[in-house]
Amino acid sequence: MDDRQLTVIIVPHGDLETRSYEVPYRRLKLAIGIGIALILLIGFVVASWFPVAAQAGRVPALVEELRELEVERGKVVELAKTLAEVEAQYERVRVLLGADASGDSTPALPPLGGAAGPPSGTANGTKPDTWPLDSRGFITRGQEHTAGRREHPGIDIAVPVNSAIRAAGDGIVKIAMADSAYGEHIIIDHGEGVESLYGHASRLFVQPGERVRRRQVIAITGSTGHASAPQLHFEIRQNGRAVDPMQFVRQP
Repeated sequence: MDDRQLTVIIVPHGDLETRSYEVPYRRLKLAIGIGIALILLIGFVVASWFPVAAQAGRVPALVEELRELEVERGKVVELAKTLAEVEAQYERVRVLLGADASGDSTPALPPLGGAAGPPSGTANGTKPDTWPLDSRGFITRGQEHTAGRREHPGIDIAVPVNSAIRAAGDGIVKIAMADSAYGEHIIIDHGEGVESLYGHASRLFVQPGERVRRRQVIAITGSTGHASAPQLHFEIRQNGRAVDPMQFVRQP
């Protein structure tokens, strides 16, 4: 133990009497240690404050950017809806003017419930052979029939939310509704026992019984039903049995 002491002598100006104080070395070392610790603590607090202040300064800009993104998202939704309505109106005008009967090269749809057979054998070429999105997307899960695993009847294509979903071929809307598995989904009957399904949409633009054309916008993507992220679940069924969609459509 250090028993040494530091003597401090104070000589007042104009006063002959001096004063002396004795400070133990132990207390002096303790005071110096506490002072250094306080200086380090203050330095740490100041150094930590600058990044926090910088991030706080960005909050108004981020809030404004988020507001602008919400406005843009609303515009995209309205644009997709308008596009679907324009395409539907155009189709009605074509029918009223008799475009199909006057030499239009677009093939007519076959009657529903025709003879069963592969889509490649349809005389009117209404097979679902077109990629159902505007973008390539990313196939996160393919069709699965592996023993011991839950069957996955179609393919999952990851795309940004509110991407346009397009009909893979001409047909008539058989189902346009929501359920717990597919969420908002559409089933199109292409004739001759061939159907295509589009699941996990956020919004549908067609109704059951409506006639649609290849590449017509029928919905926009979302993550409804059993989906953890924005994606399109795409199936093709032949005579009620799910077949590999990649045998019919080609990814861009």
